[in-house]
Amino acid sequence: MKASLIVTTYNRPDALQAVLRGLAAQVDQDFEVVVADDGSTADTAQLIQTLAHDYPVPLRHVWQEDQGFRAGAARNRACAQANGEYWIFLDGDCIPLPGFVGEHKRLAQPGCFVAGNRILLSDSFTHLALAQQLPLHARHRGQWLVDRLVGRINRWLPLVHAADGAWRLRSPHRWQGARTCNLAVWRQDFVAINGFDESYAGWGHEDADLAVRLIRRGVQRKDGRFATAVLHLWHPENDRSQLEDNVRRLEAILSNQSTQARRGYSQYALTAH
Repeated sequence: MKASLIVTTYNRPDALQAVLRGLAAQVDQDFEVVVADDGSTADTAQLIQTLAHDYPVPLRHVWQEDQGFRAGAARNRACAQANGEYWIFLDGDCIPLPGFVGEHKRLAQPGCFVAGNRILLSDSFTHLALAQQLPLHARHRGQWLVDRLVGRINRWLPLVHAADGAWRLRSPHRWQGARTCNLAVWRQDFVAINGFDESYAGWGHEDADLAVRLIRRGVQRKDGRFATAVLHLWHPENDRSQLEDNVRRLEAILSNQSTQARRGYSQYALTAH
């Protein structure tokens, strides 16, 4: 199964470099990386161009003009250039561990999307790790346990692997908490709902909207915890000035039976490839 990693970024090349280093170190390397750039300046493009020369998997850069927070549009554009049948969404400040891609593939199941989780790094540890280019993806669980004890991370338990079973499908209709900083979906299911709804402007709820429409389409949520955790680098809180409008948009979709993004993926798919 060929996977496409859709990595969202905006003007944070040091964090993106750490994420791309983590993807380069994956045990399973049958995938491609498409960076969904929401309008970064030239240093991000230069980083990707430099890394692409000897990167172990295909690495491409899809850029859009900076017109404010438009992560949904950036992801839709990147998806239109993706070749995989299974799409794994990852934020450009969420570092994957070496088994991340392989675990997502292992959990892939027809009729399901997989919602992973994250471990938050502290402000000071994030700055230290980026300044010294620490290979966080290569850190072992014992080191992370020490980091938890001294307050460098907010939790340790997600790093423990749990056996699979029916528990992964115990909340098939739960959209709450599904975040596209770590979420996997089949290409055909994403296309069927027209991807992300770009009506959501600014930060907030475009990923909840996607999960609601997937579930309404008949795609069940599968729990990716204790298998696919990522390391989320600290960052200041995003501008939430448009959150109230986005809450109203989400409430509207919850009150009807729509499965389709009003303005979504299809506008880019028509001209892709």
